[in-house]
Amino acid sequence: MTTDLDAPSLRRVAALAFPALIVLAAEPLYVLVDTAVVGHLGRTPLAALAVGGSIMSFAAWLGTVLAYGTTGRAARRFGAGQRAEAVAEGVQASWLALIAGVFLFLVLEIGAGPLTRAIASGGNAEVATAAARWLHIAAFGAPGLMLATAGNGWLRGVQDTRRPLYFVLGANVLSGILCPVLVYPLGFGLTGSAIANAVAQTVSGLLFLGALIHERVSLRPRFAVIARQLVLGRDLLVRGAAFQACFLSASAVAARFGAAALAAHQIALQLWLFCSLAMDAVAIAAQALVGAALGGSRPAAARWLARRIGLIGLFSGIGFAVLIAAALPILQPWFGADDEVFAQAQIAWWWFVGMQPIAGVVFALDGVLIGAGDVKYMRNMTIVAGLCGFLPAVWLALLLHLGLGGVWAGLTLFIVLRFVALVTRLRGDRWAVLGTA
Repeated sequence: MTTDLDAPSLRRVAALAFPALIVLAAEPLYVLVDTAVVGHLGRTPLAALAVGGSIMSFAAWLGTVLAYGTTGRAARRFGAGQRAEAVAEGVQASWLALIAGVFLFLVLEIGAGPLTRAIASGGNAEVATAAARWLHIAAFGAPGLMLATAGNGWLRGVQDTRRPLYFVLGANVLSGILCPVLVYPLGFGLTGSAIANAVAQTVSGLLFLGALIHERVSLRPRFAVIARQLVLGRDLLVRGAAFQACFLSASAVAARFGAAALAAHQIALQLWLFCSLAMDAVAIAAQALVGAALGGSRPAAARWLARRIGLIGLFSGIGFAVLIAAALPILQPWFGADDEVFAQAQIAWWWFVGMQPIAGVVFALDGVLIGAGDVKYMRNMTIVAGLCGFLPAVWLALLLHLGLGGVWAGLTLFIVLRFVALVTRLRGDRWAVLGTA
């Protein structure tokens, strides 16, 4: 039986998870507000936001990859009593973040037009043009976005979730005020949404950079550490790319069913991302605590956490399923959806509800394996789930004209396959590697 000396209490899990929950929920909650504000501009602006947001989310996923890799490495150092070395991981991760953010900005500025046309094809030229305008402006926030995710990573690794809470909430409250003001009273329309996004991401990045400077550690790049982070990040990056291939394919297929289907997909997808990131708060606690337990050579604590985290994820998923099912009647007035868009959204809704309990377990156990550094296995199982499950299902939905329901059936299959792979892995011991390496 695990004792208090072997494993952290559930109270400690909650103390890390609740601030992380607010941080994780802040960005998608802002996106939901953004979607609601833009939704009242009409079908075309909402569909354009769906296209531009899908592309911009690639930068967010890259940042998440960086944050997760940094959390695991910093947590192992912290668990071994090496706090200064844990913060040093954050310095090098921030250098990587800045370089990646500038690169993403340049790519998005050059490729906004071709990218939006590729996704919003099939007669949606107006949507593609509006999406490209949005993306050109929103891309200015990419460096700040990447710096913020790196900052989140090392602060979680040293089990500090309070400062990220203040930084992210402050930036998103600012942007939440700017968005409706820029869109309506000042008359910027969809462009106002893009400006608000870029402002929030830049402010957040600067706040996290200030936290790193406050630590009074050397800010010089250490290329040996950066190289090791790149090796770890490689597998997480491939895993993130597999996710993006799935989500971009889903948007591309939804676009081919018409602007109403694409707008409805945007509503359902943003709510799905909100729920997944909210449930990922438990995974954030798992990353920090499992990494610290293994770094401190306490395997019993890591296994105890894996079991408890999975159960917490299951109950969280059930709770979200109940709330989401009850929320359907208020969907149309909140998002300003016309009757056709609302009818399409209802098709995806029950797939969305049904996957939540399993998704809760998947997101929670992801955090356990990331904290353990078992990212190669995660990479492989995500690729298999995407290539053998989701992608064939979603493109078959297009071929057979199954509509938005076929797209969301594919997303459900993707979650189920990942659930099976994660549970299988955690029943063994190969994931629980001890030490700071």
